[in-house]
Amino acid sequence: MTIRPVTKKDLPAIVEMLANDKLGRLREVYQTPLPKVYYEAYERIIADKNQELLTVENEEQEPIATFQLSFIPYLTYQGGIRCQVENVRVRDDYTGKGIGRQMFEWIINRAKKKGAHVVQLTSDKQRPDAIRFYEKLGFSASHEGMKLHL
Repeated sequence: MTIRPVTKKDLPAIVEMLANDKLGRLREVYQTPLPKVYYEAYERIIADKNQELLTVENEEQEPIATFQLSFIPYLTYQGGIRCQVENVRVRDDYTGKGIGRQMFEWIINRAKKKGAHVVQLTSDKQRPDAIRFYEKLGFSASHEGMKLHL
């Protein structure tokens, strides 16, 4: 399994993965050509030293999974760093093959190398399978998350 930074060339495949579920279809626009907003977002992400947008590729060097890591420095925990995991997706034809578990082993090791003291994520309550998966990896629902959509 190879994990590497996402390139511009990967963006259509990445957005297709993000749009390929019942919730993703409500917020993403996967079409050809890919809307400009995704390329603009990509540029903002790669310009930020605390962001890592990554993909897992298969032997043909095609993206088969994706995730984004945000390293958040803050004052509590004596100036600690949190690793926030977002946009986790595995391509449908690769689900159930252990890719997600391997990704999270990599993510946890990456967070440790960056000096993070916690890896955190959120999962929509409408994704019970994803929540069970994260719990099997050792994540716990220790906090109540809230959002205010603007």
